[in-house]
Amino acid sequence: MAKKDPTDLSVEEKLKTLYQLQSTLSAIDEKRAMRGELPLEVQDLEDEIAGLTLRVEKIQNEIQEFQDAIVQKKGDIENAKASVKRYESQLELVKNNREYDTLTKEIEFQNLEIELCDKKIREANAKVEERENDLSRTREQINDRQVALDEKKGELDEIMEETRAAEDELKEKAKAFELKIEPRLLTSFKRIRKNARNGLGIVYVQRDACGGCFNKIPPQRQLDIKMHKKIIVCEYCGRILIDPELAGVKADKPVVDDKPKRKRAIRRKKEDEAED
Repeated sequence: MAKKDPTDLSVEEKLKTLYQLQSTLSAIDEKRAMRGELPLEVQDLEDEIAGLTLRVEKIQNEIQEFQDAIVQKKGDIENAKASVKRYESQLELVKNNREYDTLTKEIEFQNLEIELCDKKIREANAKVEERENDLSRTREQINDRQVALDEKKGELDEIMEETRAAEDELKEKAKAFELKIEPRLLTSFKRIRKNARNGLGIVYVQRDACGGCFNKIPPQRQLDIKMHKKIIVCEYCGRILIDPELAGVKADKPVVDDKPKRKRAIRRKKEDEAED
C-alpha cells in the first residue's frame, strides 16, 4: 500500500495529526519535567568548574612569571656583585681623584641595584605566596564543586534511567506523526510551540476562548473552527486552534440559569393578586 502524501491530507486530518503530535510532545515534556532543575544545576556546576579550572591555569602562569622574575633578579644581583668586586679592585690602581670618584659612583650604583633587586625579589616572593594561597583555595573550590556535580549527575542519571524507555518510545511516536505532516505546516507548528510559554502549539477551544491564552473567540471564528475547512490560529497568541470534538475532548455544556424565570414567575403572581 502506497504511503499517503502529507500534502494530500484533509485539513481535518492535518489538525487531528497535529494535536496527536502535540499530545505526544507534551508527554515528553512531562517526562523531562520530572528531572526538575537538575539539568540546569549540572550545567551550572560544569560551567563553574570550567571557569575555576581556567582560573587555576591563570594563577599557575602568574606564579611562573613571578618565579622567572625572581631568577632574573638573582642573576642581576650576581652580576652587580661581580661588578662591585671588579670596581673595588680597580680602586687600588687609580691614579687620580677623577678615576676614584667615577669608580666610587659605579660601586654605589651597583649596590643600589642590588638593594633594588632584593626588594623586587621580596615583593615577587610575597606575590608567589599570595597566588599559591589563591591556587590552594581555588583547587578546594573545584573539589567541592566536583563532589556536588557527581551527586547531581548521579541523581539525574537515576531519573533519566527510569524515564528513558518511555521517553524513547514517545520520541519514536512523535517522529511517526511528524512524517504525516507536511514540512511547511510542521515548521510553523514547531515555531509556535517554541515561542509558547507552556510549549503548546495547538490548543482546543475552551468555554468560547483560546485554550492557550484564554482570550474570547468570536462566534463566527468558532464556527469556522468547527467546519475544519482551514487552519485557523488565535489572533492574540498565534496558536493553532482546533475543535474540542476533533481533539477528542468532551466540550463543556453551558450552564442554564433558572433565576430569571423564577423572577418572572414571582412578578406574574404579584400582578394576579393585584387584579383580585
